[in-house]
Amino acid sequence: MAVSSFRRVVGLAALAALAPAAVTAQEFPSRQGRIRVVTVARGLEHPWGLAFLPDGRMLVTERPGRVRLVERDGRLSPPLVGVPPVWARGQGGLLDVVLAPDFAQSRILFLSYAEPDGGDAGTAVARARLGAAGLENVTVIFRQEPKVSSGVHFGSRLVFARDGLLFITTGERGRRDDSQNLGRHMGKVIRVRPDGGVPPDNPFINRPGVRPEIWSYGHRNLQGAALHPQTGQLWTVEHGARGGDEVNAPKPGRNYGWPVITYGRDYSGSKIGEGPAKAGMEQPIHYWDPSIAPSGMTFYMGDQFPAWRGNLFVGSLKFGLLVRLTLQGEKVTNEERLLQGLGARVRDVRQGPDGYLYLLTDESNGRILRIEPAR
Repeated sequence: MAVSSFRRVVGLAALAALAPAAVTAQEFPSRQGRIRVVTVARGLEHPWGLAFLPDGRMLVTERPGRVRLVERDGRLSPPLVGVPPVWARGQGGLLDVVLAPDFAQSRILFLSYAEPDGGDAGTAVARARLGAAGLENVTVIFRQEPKVSSGVHFGSRLVFARDGLLFITTGERGRRDDSQNLGRHMGKVIRVRPDGGVPPDNPFINRPGVRPEIWSYGHRNLQGAALHPQTGQLWTVEHGARGGDEVNAPKPGRNYGWPVITYGRDYSGSKIGEGPAKAGMEQPIHYWDPSIAPSGMTFYMGDQFPAWRGNLFVGSLKFGLLVRLTLQGEKVTNEERLLQGLGARVRDVRQGPDGYLYLLTDESNGRILRIEPAR
């Protein structure tokens, strides 16, 4: 083949990869009427985190270590330059993305990822500026210590509180007892300033041998987190083992029990810890047994589904569905399982600025999905 012809073929292939996805849709029942699931974009390799830019575009992370811009029509940009190296093994890789509260002015965003160190890795968070060609001024503001060789349980959701402080969720990296060890970051909710500094009102500040960044502890693998729209309280969802997935609203300094208490059992079927309750350890707001393998979560406050306002939505990796929880204060009053038969692992759940719900599917050919009322 002539060189010019070869270049033309390669160029056409690249354009095809960046072309918008053909519009496809599925309909599903719900208690409030039928809903429609539209494919907004496809061709993403294990997408993990999603953020909406002020101009209506989206940023999406791919676990192997890429960040892409997604146009409103679903076209994907080439990978942005400047992404820090990631440890893309097991459950590790590039994970969540969140915009700074003042992003419209500062263009600052934050990424969480599995940071490599030889054969070991740990959850890290980097701050960067979104420039014309990619990420600029990349600075690591948090590193989970110590790093270990395990390929599981990185946690890794990022949530800004109303006061501008950043919550970071971590997993216990498969080392159960480290969740109870206040000298280690594993299995914790972390609270820091946007520059990585420690807020003076953190619950374990100035305690010898204790990591001052810790907000709460005794968690297993926190892969979903969101602020309650009325109270501003952080809510989280975490994986149990065989059963025992939990929804919590972590309070400062509280112990959420793993692995001393749990409603689940080991994958072998054997008992874990001392049972489901113990004095001095917190009970979950809600739990699942058997496990649904929960992922991202969001509170819905849009206008497209008025009957869903104030409801909590949680993705399921195991069953490939979306769980809707109705709430009264910090009590779950009802549960509905949506999108049964979707046929894809739901990794993240976000409310878009248009009032629709958006999902990421965790697949080698992952998609961005939009949930709309069926017309």
